[in-house]
This record gives sequence, structure tokens and C-alpha cells, in this order.
Amino acid sequence: MFKKIGPGVLVAAAFIGPGTVTACTLAGVEFGYTLLWAMLLSVLATIILQEMSARLGIITQKGLADVIKQELKTPWIRNTVVAIVLGAIVVGNAAYEAGNIGGATLGLEAIFGTTYLSFYPWIIGFCAFVLLYMGNYKLLEKVLVSLVIIMSLSFLVTSIITKPDVLAILKGLFVPTVPSESILTIIALVGTTVVPYNLFLHASLVSEKWKSPNDLKAVKRDTYLSIALGGLVSMSIIIAATTIQSGEVKNVMDLAKGLQPLYGDAAKYFMGMGLFAAGVTSAITAPLAAAYVANSCFGWKVGLKHMKFKLVWMIILGVGVLFMSFGIKPIEVIKFAQIANGILLPAIAVFLLWVVNRPAVMGKYKNTLLQNIFGILIIALAIMLGAKSIFKVMGLL
Repeated sequence: MFKKIGPGVLVAAAFIGPGTVTACTLAGVEFGYTLLWAMLLSVLATIILQEMSARLGIITQKGLADVIKQELKTPWIRNTVVAIVLGAIVVGNAAYEAGNIGGATLGLEAIFGTTYLSFYPWIIGFCAFVLLYMGNYKLLEKVLVSLVIIMSLSFLVTSIITKPDVLAILKGLFVPTVPSESILTIIALVGTTVVPYNLFLHASLVSEKWKSPNDLKAVKRDTYLSIALGGLVSMSIIIAATTIQSGEVKNVMDLAKGLQPLYGDAAKYFMGMGLFAAGVTSAITAPLAAAYVANSCFGWKVGLKHMKFKLVWMIILGVGVLFMSFGIKPIEVIKFAQIANGILLPAIAVFLLWVVNRPAVMGKYKNTLLQNIFGILIIALAIMLGAKSIFKVMGLL
């Protein structure tokens, strides 16, 4: 089983973090099933972009940042893009890491209570440190796959416990409606699923696991199934949240408490396990992605066990634990990361579409006409998301 699945599950683990859980919770509480179509759209867009990234990784045997450096010949353009990539992924992931650890902490709080609350971030940080320090890709993959299975079952069971309306779910999935004041929630659902750093992570992980174009079929199957599973988990959270009255829920822990009177302790524990797994997986994949990006941008050409590689993820993990433990909110750094990510997503989507159409890079594995049509539509979506992110940070939204 573990031989057939891999990097795709890590990508799903990366995008279902505490931010996704919170966005899905609020979407379900405020708009019921009506925004399920937005999550379906997000998942389809993610599958298309991640498939391109994974295909690039297996054919070139390089990470996405390596290919950017190789294919952008004009020095000032190349250096500008590399600087944005470093800022958005490395600095951004350091700023967001406290949120990942915080999500896992909330999960433990739901399961074990608040008695040892101050120790939870350190326990989570220690577990992530040990797994990453071992530098064993196969072990890391197995642990993350196991956590994703726990997370998936937890949120699926939670949604089933709430006895959802199947016809209303189908209508929400396939009949797009935009309720008043829902546009920012729709953008949040798409933005938390279509994540720039996953494009870099996926290409690097695929080149780590698979070495031959003959494995392309396995790569595609892994990508499609894993991200579809991730989408199902996100939809399950939306469905579970629909049973709670608006106004009662401000975050995901309120959802766990809101489910308890209706469905007993079981719902709270399943929610807690799911949130813990979502936080831990993102707390591991965010530093890992940053280390791969730094590795490529600085031209180190080192592996998981090299000290340079380890130092990058150690710094990001350490910053996350300290910020979480001492309640530090690096607002200016987060704003910078949001602006950098807002620029990065459309820029990388355009670059990715361009490079996977180049016969010199991809040979016979370049994009088909249909893939290009979908790619252009997703670039338009990426530009809209990027613009929204920048405008929001600048106070124009």
C-alpha cells in the first residue's frame, strides 16, 4: 500500500492545515452546504496544478525552483523570481508555522483538556523535529500518510455523525450559488487549498521518490486520489459545521464544543483527533517545503540528511514553537508573507504552464490542449486570488 502512494498524500496533508479547517468551519456555519461547489472548484484547480508540478518533477528530476533558475535566462528576472520565492516560502512558512502548531495544540486540548496546555506546543515541536531530523523520506512518508488517514477518518466520521442532508449536499456541490457577503469566504476556501508552496514541495518529493518516466502513471494516480481525498476531508468539515447555529462558532474549537451537546463526547474527540493530525502534518510539511526551496534557490544540491537542509527546517520549526509558546504574533512578517504569496501564486502558475509546454524541458510529456485550457482558467483564478490577498493586506478590501 505504502509503495503505491506518497507525495500526493503529503501535499494533501500540507493544504489541510488549521487555516483550512477554520475556513471550512466558518463556511459551513455561515452558509450551510451552499459553498461546497467552491471547495470542489478548489480541489479541481489544485489537482490540475499539482499534476503539472509532479510531472515536471519526474521528467526533469529537479525541484520547481531549480527549473525556474534553469529556464529564466535574464538575470534580473531570474533573481527577482527567486527572491519572491524565498520570501514567500521560507519567510512565509516561518510566520505561519505557529498557526500549524497552534492547530495541533487545539486538537490535543479537545482530547486531553487544558491541564498540560503549556507543554503541548513543545511536544508537537519535538515530534516534528525527531521525524525531520532522521532524514528518512520513506519513514516520513509513512508517518504522514498514517496521520492523513487518521485525519480523514476523524472528519468523515464527524460529518456522518451529524446526519447530513444528502440532497442538499449534492445541490451545494453542483449548483453554484453566491449568497450575499459570501465572496470573501469563497476566496478563503480557494486560497487555503490552492497553496503556492505545495507546487515546490510536490516537484521535489516526486523527484525524491520516483526516478523514471515509466512511473508517470503512478505519479498521476497518487496525485488525483490524494488531493481528491483532501477535498473530501475539507467538505466533511463544512458538512459537520452546518449543524451549528451561526454566532456560536468563531473558530474550530467552538465547532467541537458546539457538536458536543448534540452528539456527545464522540464528536469532540473525533474533531480533536482530526485537528491534531491537520496541525501536525502541516507543522512538518511547511518546514520541509521551505528546506527544499532554500536548497534549490541557493544551489546547495544536498539531501534530507545534510546539515544545511536541516538548519532551514530547524529554524522554521523553532520559530513556530517559540511564537506559539509565548503568544507572539509577527503581524508585519505575516503581512509581508501574504503579499509575497499573493504575487507568487499567479507568477508560478504562469511559469509552470509555460515550462510544461516546452519540448526542450518536457519532451513528449508536455501539456495537451485540454490541460492548457484548464491551466489558463486556473491562472485567471490565481491572479484574482493574488490580487485579493494583496488588497486585503493593504486595507483596500
